[in-house]
Amino acid sequence: MLHYLLKRSASLLATLLVASLIVFVVIEVVPGDPASYMLGMNAQPDTIAALRTELGLDESRVARYLSWVSGMVQGDFGRSYTYRTPVAEMVAERLWISLPLASYALVLSTLLAFPAGIWAASRRGGIADTAVMGFTQLGIAIPNFWFALLLVLLFAVNLGWFTAGGFSGWQSGIFAGLKSLTLPAVSLALPQAAILTRVMRSSLLDVLNEDFMRTARAKGLSSRQAMLRHALRNAMIPVLTIMGLQFSFLIAGAIIIENVFFLPGLGRLIFQSIAQRDLIVVESVIMLLVFAVVMVTFLIDLAYAWVDPRLRQQRR
Repeated sequence: MLHYLLKRSASLLATLLVASLIVFVVIEVVPGDPASYMLGMNAQPDTIAALRTELGLDESRVARYLSWVSGMVQGDFGRSYTYRTPVAEMVAERLWISLPLASYALVLSTLLAFPAGIWAASRRGGIADTAVMGFTQLGIAIPNFWFALLLVLLFAVNLGWFTAGGFSGWQSGIFAGLKSLTLPAVSLALPQAAILTRVMRSSLLDVLNEDFMRTARAKGLSSRQAMLRHALRNAMIPVLTIMGLQFSFLIAGAIIIENVFFLPGLGRLIFQSIAQRDLIVVESVIMLLVFAVVMVTFLIDLAYAWVDPRLRQQRR
């Protein structure tokens, strides 16, 4: 197991290194000078040159890349060109919104998908199965930002149960903060719940046709007992894969939702930084998202060994 952990850790570091190169190169080739953009069209050349020196833009790209990577390793993401504040502070402030939002949406999608997938698989070919598959197809087809607008129209404008946007802050209490994130979380969770339901159903149907399930039934277990004790655990590997990918998609997909609901999270920060040509913020936040994706994938891979003992035996 130690050899496997070391191997996966080396793969994680290599992935982060390649990702940092790609992110830096892609953002650096974007046309336009951040200093000229910040000072406006009527800025004098000497003023632009002074600002470029202050921001470190006059250095070579190799030096800037090495400085950026070494700073991230030490926890220093640089300073924002626009706000003149450390990027780490900006990210820390907004992470307390984006991370709970993604976690909230993942919990909602899981709570919706697991019972729906199990119910549909246990009633294969019936009316319940057809209804669940129809709703999941609808959930996949509806864009989450359009669904978000419908939620605002119904629950905020007409019923007045929630606010149309903004974040009350965690200092107002956990309940007030979760209430502000409920509509965004629901709009993010619906498409993911639809996908997860279909994966759960398909995986369960594959397991239910295995010989060991017929053996379990022959030993006297009811359909429900065989489903919960044997089928569900064996069907979890593809479901765990989708859940890991979904958490990454939820963090990245919050860019649109946070702008719809005016939430001051990482997604809105990326959107504003791109519009203001604040390259250091864009690079750092994207690398943070890449790190989150890689770490979630790593943890999901470890969860495989816990769910399926055969993988532990192969590694030994």
